[in-house]
Amino acid sequence: MQIHGRLNTTQRFMSFAKVLQCPTIPLSNGLKIPIVGLGTSHDGGYTHDSVVYALKECGMRHIDTAKRYGCEENLGKAIKESGIPRSDLWLTNKLWPGDYGYSAAKKACMESCAQMGVEYFDLYLMHWPEAKHPVGSNREMRAETWRALEELYKEGVCRAIGVSNFLVHHLEQLKEDSSVVPHVNQVEYHPFQQPNKLTDYCRQESIVFEGYSPLAKGQVLRDPTVLRIAEKYRRTTAQICIRWSIQNGVVTIPKSTKKKRIQENFQVFDFHLEDSDMAVLGGLHDGRHVTWDPTNVE
Repeated sequence: MQIHGRLNTTQRFMSFAKVLQCPTIPLSNGLKIPIVGLGTSHDGGYTHDSVVYALKECGMRHIDTAKRYGCEENLGKAIKESGIPRSDLWLTNKLWPGDYGYSAAKKACMESCAQMGVEYFDLYLMHWPEAKHPVGSNREMRAETWRALEELYKEGVCRAIGVSNFLVHHLEQLKEDSSVVPHVNQVEYHPFQQPNKLTDYCRQESIVFEGYSPLAKGQVLRDPTVLRIAEKYRRTTAQICIRWSIQNGVVTIPKSTKKKRIQENFQVFDFHLEDSDMAVLGGLHDGRHVTWDPTNVE
């Protein structure tokens, strides 16, 4: 997987707000997704000022949200206030499982566009492999919902489509039941949770792997090994974990509402982790989940 646009320190400080400062990864349809984005969420994971700051002062151009988070309207206002042209942004949104099914999915996507005041999403994901109100099997609901996303993709409402929290068997079934392979699979990914079988499968199928919760909800920040590596590079533990993700070719969306943390999380393009340190961090996998676990979803 190719990463474009590595920067040196001088370039970063000359014009920190330029979108090209963030390397990108190509999707199978030719679009390029910024490898670092700002994650949002419910339960205190969103503030207006932090989004405006990330866009205007830190050069962030990739924002990840979901209907589930309840901040679509406010996020749209923050984007407008930032003054950043829509064409310069990468906006990812997600379809909640309560809106699965062909008609419900199309309606929900258009409603989300209206809530955010945009005409299209750069990436639209099925949030979970299981429907909240199933009419038929999970596989049938995924296929029916995906058919709606395929149409939204062909209509240009979604420039790319994908899934979140899908495992290999979910992806295999979707491949058999559809005509468009997901462009992205967004899954929990951090040093304690490294689903290598899934990442290998995604790369084999030209599905970009995107990781959420890159800091394991803060758990990894206190790990002695990560602390030692952070001291070696004179970086924060968060920067070490984010850099580890992107050196693994994983799109990552760290979440913070604190301006200092947002800026630090984006300042990860002017250093490189040595292979030995990448291997040490890779050895921290213990299989823990800090969020949803889709293992038992058929």
